[in-house]
Amino acid sequence: MSHKAIRIGITSVVLALAFSGLLWSTLSEGTEYYKHVDEVTGDLAAWQDKNLQVHGFVVNESIMRRPDSLDYRFEIENNGEVIKAEYSGIVPDTFKSGAEVVVKGRLGVDGFVVAPNGVMAKCPSKYEPKAGSVPPGANVSDGQ
Repeated sequence: MSHKAIRIGITSVVLALAFSGLLWSTLSEGTEYYKHVDEVTGDLAAWQDKNLQVHGFVVNESIMRRPDSLDYRFEIENNGEVIKAEYSGIVPDTFKSGAEVVVKGRLGVDGFVVAPNGVMAKCPSKYEPKAGSVPPGANVSDGQ
């Protein structure tokens, strides 16, 4: 085997290991699981201290706010399963009892700790098209 082939082989192995290490370190920090509340409550121990996005609905009358602060406590429900959540920060306008939400953070022993800017609430009725309206970009034939 020639000296040049050995150098190319060693260079290839080093580059492959460097790329694999970079990929592993990037993915291990940034990986987030997207789960529904009932999927998480099925095995709480397996999801503790992992980055999660949890989807569900705010339980009616469960939103509590500490006076003179932006600290919230509320419950998220899906298919009869409930998780308690804590959040400190500004919530979206559509965040209210019964709203569909996705919260981003970590599951702890006492419930879900929502990360800063980790509350996303939606109001489906607000974004549904009106009856008879045509969605943008739809191909409408004018009969010609």
